[in-house]
Amino acid sequence: MASGGYRNGIPKGTIKFDRPLTSTPNVRPSSIKSRLPPATGLRRSSSGSLVGKDDAGVPGRVRVAVRLRPRNAEELVADADFADCVELQPELKRLKLRKNNWDSDTYEFDEVLTECASQKRVYEVVAKPVVESVLDGYNGTVMAYGQTGTGKTFTLGRLGDEDTSARGIMVRSMEDILADVSPETDFVSVSYLQLYMETIQDLLDPTNDNISIVEDPKTGDVSLPGATLVEIRDQQSFVELLRVGEAHRFAANTKLNTESSRSHAILMVNVKRSVVGREADNSSESDRPSHLVKPFKPSIVRKSKLVVVDLAGSERIHKSGSEGHTLEEAKSINLSLSALGKCINALAENSAHVPVRDSKLTRLLRDSFGVFSYTTGTARTSLVVTIGPSPRHRGETASTILFGQRAMKVENMMRIKEEFDYKSLSRKLEIQVDKLLMENERQQKAFDDEVERITLEAQSRIREAERNYMDLLEKERSRYQMDYMDSIKKLEERWISNQKKHNDGGNREFLFSDMQAQAESVAKENEDVRRLLQSEIKLRKEAEEEVKNLKSQFTSEAGGNADILKLRKMLEDESHQKKKLEEEIMILQSQLLQLSVEYNETRTLLERNGSAKTGNGHTASMGEVFEQVGLRKILSLLESEDASVRIHAVKVVANLAAEGANQEKIVEAGGLSSLLKLLSSFEDETVRRVAAGAIANLAMNEANQELIVAQGGISLLSVTGADAEDPQTLRMVAGAIANLCGNDKLQMKLKTEGGIRALLGMVRCRHPDVLSQVARGIANFAKCESRASAQGIKTGKSLLIEDGALPWIVRNANNEVSPIRRHIELALCHLAQHEVNAKEMINEGALWELVRISRDCSREDIRNLARRTLNCSTAFLAEMRRLRIDC
Repeated sequence: MASGGYRNGIPKGTIKFDRPLTSTPNVRPSSIKSRLPPATGLRRSSSGSLVGKDDAGVPGRVRVAVRLRPRNAEELVADADFADCVELQPELKRLKLRKNNWDSDTYEFDEVLTECASQKRVYEVVAKPVVESVLDGYNGTVMAYGQTGTGKTFTLGRLGDEDTSARGIMVRSMEDILADVSPETDFVSVSYLQLYMETIQDLLDPTNDNISIVEDPKTGDVSLPGATLVEIRDQQSFVELLRVGEAHRFAANTKLNTESSRSHAILMVNVKRSVVGREADNSSESDRPSHLVKPFKPSIVRKSKLVVVDLAGSERIHKSGSEGHTLEEAKSINLSLSALGKCINALAENSAHVPVRDSKLTRLLRDSFGVFSYTTGTARTSLVVTIGPSPRHRGETASTILFGQRAMKVENMMRIKEEFDYKSLSRKLEIQVDKLLMENERQQKAFDDEVERITLEAQSRIREAERNYMDLLEKERSRYQMDYMDSIKKLEERWISNQKKHNDGGNREFLFSDMQAQAESVAKENEDVRRLLQSEIKLRKEAEEEVKNLKSQFTSEAGGNADILKLRKMLEDESHQKKKLEEEIMILQSQLLQLSVEYNETRTLLERNGSAKTGNGHTASMGEVFEQVGLRKILSLLESEDASVRIHAVKVVANLAAEGANQEKIVEAGGLSSLLKLLSSFEDETVRRVAAGAIANLAMNEANQELIVAQGGISLLSVTGADAEDPQTLRMVAGAIANLCGNDKLQMKLKTEGGIRALLGMVRCRHPDVLSQVARGIANFAKCESRASAQGIKTGKSLLIEDGALPWIVRNANNEVSPIRRHIELALCHLAQHEVNAKEMINEGALWELVRISRDCSREDIRNLARRTLNCSTAFLAEMRRLRIDC
């Protein structure tokens, strides 16, 4: 009794094609029973396969080859006294089927393969043209049909583990496909199925045993959304996949075949190839783009499918001895093959109705045999019919030959399926925009540097002119003052000499007359002095006029430069600001004088020694230098009453905290407590921003994170994030909370003390830098939750979802800013790894974003993580099957 079961992956009763060709007795030729139109317009490739137009010049006709199996051991004994029922004429591509010893029927095929034909020859004749068409963008089908035990599985599915020359069409087809595609731009995936008892089962996932067929009413494409789709990167993985599939395929031991396939095996190879678009040609100089902007056309993506069908063998019950469950399997096989034969007959006769829905087999092969729209198919199809030489099975051989003859009359119209790859174009344009932004920033920096140079040059010229003017004015003033003093001195001397003369007079009359004369002389001298003074005043006015002329001349010279005149007011404002800054610097310098002196001495020593190392072999850092000259001196300035001193001191501490070697020393010296105190009590925005940045640097160390939380750091950061409006302050606060989110021990603290809500509240700023830090914190938090769930520590719903973070995550999953998008994609993948979050994520639309990430994410590790997450979640898989989404 025949019994069914699974294959074990190792062919047991494989037919060996090692018998030499036997001679056949001379028979009387008869008329040709079925003749095709003569072959025209053919050309051969180096391998011997037909290329270009098919026979009779009809593009897309189904090509049929017949292959003869040599006699097996049983037939060598049972049919020893009988000649073979067929005679092959491969050079004429003919086959003669003997009716008796005197008469025979002759048939013509596209190829006639003898029992000595190698597997390589069979592949090049039957399958290679189809594979080449698939690589060009067309769909293709290769199918084997024949009686059970005639070598269909050997022809198609032989793995060739022991002898590579025995490899079948499936293995050789994948070798050619992988050799032609590009791993960087092309994509090859495989599904392996079986049609058993009118149910489609997944050979790669035996639990998936009832897959539905989906047909596109517009294009006629047939798809199986529920089938397992495996990406193929190398030949070895494909062979292992075939071995797994063969182990799950149903087989039984019958009288005709020790390993008779009880199901139709279907291998579907999906090929997605990218064709780079050409740049558009410009017709005129006016339309020529900038040398920085390159025009792009979207790449063209060609999608094609290769279907390899290993049909189960037809059998007659009285010959195979099937009974019980094996009998039911044989009935199902014969019914599906009968439905396929009816469709082939209807197509060959151009019938108005094709019974395509009588079997799932004919529905699967809808676009392979011209069933779409009842006119023409869309695939290049090759059929190999396998026959045996035994005269006992002449009826089955004749039926197989007639099936192949009818299939040769079916014509298909092949079409290429092309789509524009707008996603690839979008990525190229993003790169181009980044380049343009960098170039713009470079030009802006060069412009700013030029303006600064002109400003400094103008300031220097103005200072030089003012110095010259003041020197000239001072010289003139000194000269006129000296002249005036000399005149006054002379007048005083003359007045003293006259006074002495009056004192020497003897009588009153002489004194009176002398005094009168003296009065007249004094009046005259006074008149002379008045004239001299007027002359000096006039000269002074002329000097002042000359100075004014010099000043106006300088002003006109300075005004000759238009840029200097425009910048003069700005320079005056900058001068005022500079004076204020100088005052602040003087205050700070007075308190940090000793620190600067010691640091300069140490830096000079380090520069002289080059890259000299310390006794432990580590390079001396800036933090060690400041420690040597007094870290506590710097920290003490954080409590200074002078606001400017505190600002400069907190900046120094923030710079020191950026080096990991200094962080422990800062914390031990009480720097963390001082920074938290500044954050809570100081209202100056600059102090809060720099203090938050220093805390963010310290929070990168896991040991410091618990100290920050113990001193109320989460609450202080939350309050600061709620009150601040400056984007840079919010960025520092969000960065500090994001670093704390990466600690597994602080999850509940961040939840209860409002850290997560504060992080989400900072998205009000909408600044990309702030949003990037928020996204990083969410990704860190989700990663810790995923790790805790995997270890069994956490069982409930995500704290992020409880705090309402999921809607914002979904909205920003495809953000145009790359860092934000990358962190959000990671957060979604980590949230989806915990099954309890699946329902909330499906309701918020996160499933669609996960599917997009698994297909279109620019980073391969995130794509693979999303794909694994979707495939491992029962809830996501059920929803995708319901929505018919293929991941």
